[in-house]
Amino acid sequence: MEEATETRPAGAGDPANGAPEPAEEAAAPAEVVAEEEEEEEEPPRSATAKEEEAKAAMGAEGSRPFTMRELLGELKEDGEAASTGGGGSGRSAFGDGNGVGSADAEGSSYSQDSTQQFSSHHDVAMDLINSVTGVDEEGRSRQRILTFAAKRYVSAIERNPDDPDAYYNWALVLQESADNVDPNSSSSKDALLEEACKKYAEATRLCPTLYDAYYNWAIAIADRAKMRGRTKEAEELWKQAILNYEKAVQLNWNSPQALNNWGLGLQELSSIVPARDKQTIIKTAISKFRAAIQLQFDFHRAIYNLGTVLYGLAEDTMRSGKPDVSPNELYSQSAIYVAAAHALKPNYSVYRSALRLVRSMLPLPYLKVGYLTAPPANNAIAPHKDWERSQFILNHEGLQQADASDQPPSQSPGHLDRGRKPVRINVADIVSVSACADLTLPSGAGLCIETIHGPTFLVADSWEALDGWLDAIRLVYTIFARGKSDVLAGIITG
Repeated sequence: MEEATETRPAGAGDPANGAPEPAEEAAAPAEVVAEEEEEEEEPPRSATAKEEEAKAAMGAEGSRPFTMRELLGELKEDGEAASTGGGGSGRSAFGDGNGVGSADAEGSSYSQDSTQQFSSHHDVAMDLINSVTGVDEEGRSRQRILTFAAKRYVSAIERNPDDPDAYYNWALVLQESADNVDPNSSSSKDALLEEACKKYAEATRLCPTLYDAYYNWAIAIADRAKMRGRTKEAEELWKQAILNYEKAVQLNWNSPQALNNWGLGLQELSSIVPARDKQTIIKTAISKFRAAIQLQFDFHRAIYNLGTVLYGLAEDTMRSGKPDVSPNELYSQSAIYVAAAHALKPNYSVYRSALRLVRSMLPLPYLKVGYLTAPPANNAIAPHKDWERSQFILNHEGLQQADASDQPPSQSPGHLDRGRKPVRINVADIVSVSACADLTLPSGAGLCIETIHGPTFLVADSWEALDGWLDAIRLVYTIFARGKSDVLAGIITG
C-alpha cells in the first residue's frame, strides 16, 4: 500500500506478511492532496518544496540558492520578458541565458582552453537534461524550463567556479529532471541522479556548511539505492545516504524531516545487512524516528514510520524465538503509532490500510495499558513506602490508574487497592510531559506530567518503558490539541 502524495519509501520491497509500508519525505515533485488541516507542516528542503526561505546572496558574483518553485517562477517571468522585450539588455539572477559558455566579458578571467575544458566536463549533464522529454504536456513544459535553468547555472559557474549555490541549484535541476523522466524514453534517471550527486559534492566541497545540499544529496543517493533492490551496491549507497543525513542533522539539528529520512535509510539498510547487524541498525532507526517526533509532535510521517519499524522488529523477534522483548508488546507499540498517525491524518489511505492490520493489537478499548509506580493522590511527596506500582490505562480522554472495572480482559491482575483514590489526569489539563531524574523519586525512570493543577510524578519500570509512555501521552495530547480526539476515540472504542 502506498500513499498517493508521497514517494514509495526508500528501498521498500513487498512488505512481509502484509506489514505496513513506511512513508518518506519526498524530494521528487508531488502534488499534495487538499486536506482539512489549515496549517501545513514544514516541507523538506527539496527541489519541490512548497515553502522555504531562500538563503541570502553570497556575494556579487554568486547566485543565491533558490527553491525549485522560485526557480520555475523566475524563469517563466524572465522568458516572458525576453520574448516581449525584443532582446533587451535586462538580466535575471541566473545570467544572460545564452547557454554554456555565455559568460559576461568582464565576469570571466579564464582562457579559451579553460572554457573548452569546462564545457567538455559538463556536456554529459547537459546532454542528459536535453534528452528528458517529460511524461505529458505539463512535464514537457516543465522540462523546457529546467533545461533553460541548467544553461543558466552552467553560465553562472563559468563566471564564478567557486559559487556553491550555483552548483546546489544546478543539482536541484538535475534531481527534478530525474523525476520528470518518461518511463518509455531512453533517458536514464539513474544517470541524472548521479550527476546531481556530483554537483552536490562540489557544492559541499565549496561550502561545507550547506545543510540543504547534504539533505538533498542524501535523497538523491537514496533514490539511486531504491533502483538496485537488496544488492551490495544498494547497501553501499544506503550507507552513503545515511552519512549525508547525519551530516545534515549535525548542521541543522532542528530538522525532523532529516531525522525521519535518516531513520528510513537505516530501516532500508537493515533489510540488506547480515542478520547479526540488523538489530543494532533497527534500534538506531527507532531512535531517529523518535527524535523527529520529539521535535514535532504532530509529524505524522515519522509517527507512522516508527510504527512500521516496530512492526518489523516484532516480526523479526517472533521468528528468532529468542525475544529480548515480548513480540506482543512490540506489536502493541506499533499499533499505537499507526493509530496516532491515522488520527492526525484520517484521510491518508496508507494509514487507514495499516490501521486495519494492527488495530486488533491494541489493548482495546484503550490505547495503552501498562504499569507505573505512583504516590497517593494529591501527595506527590509521600514517602517511598507509600508509592504503589499499579496498572494505568491511557485513552483519548487521559491517563488514570486502573481499578477492577477498568481491568482489560487480556491483562493480568494488578489494579489499584480499592482503599486508595486513583490518579486521574485529563488530557485537557496537560501542560507538558517530560522525563524526570529527580533523586527524591523512587528508583526507576521518572515521569513528570505538568497540568493546570500542578505536577504529577510517576515512575516507569525502565527507561525503555518510559519512552513508550512519553510518546503515547504526548500523542494523545497532540491529537486532542489538533481537534482529532473523536477520531482516536473511534479507533479504540470501535
